[in-house]
Amino acid sequence: MDGQLRIQVSEDGADAERLDALTAYLRRDLIELDVDDVTALAAGAPPPGSRAIDATAVGALVVALGSSADGLRSVVSAIQAWLGRGSGVRRTIRLELGGDALELSQASAADQERLIGLFISRHSELSSGRPGEPPPGEVPPPP
Repeated sequence: MDGQLRIQVSEDGADAERLDALTAYLRRDLIELDVDDVTALAAGAPPPGSRAIDATAVGALVVALGSSADGLRSVVSAIQAWLGRGSGVRRTIRLELGGDALELSQASAADQERLIGLFISRHSELSSGRPGEPPPGEVPPPP
């Protein structure tokens, strides 16, 4: 599964400095996984007349998933664990891959698992090239 997973971090009441710190903590967790790279998302071109700097979008990361079949699943699991360490502060993570988006926040653990399973399943089908069939080595769910 080659692809780039975009991640947007937000936290109720957080300013840009806090979001930058949260994103750095999450990046440290993700870089340890079997992914090709985890980088800050570029903010785009600077406004006309301003100095050109390498600005990054606050709270945004891009994960190069590489060819590991379990890359997406391990990234999402790490994000779930990271969200769980939020100490009661409302945090939201938005994941986007191939035009498909998933937002994780205060949903129950069961709802998160169901949504994550659907998200991963859709992208596993896309990488296998056979919609409706599990990727090689995965057992299909019972009817």
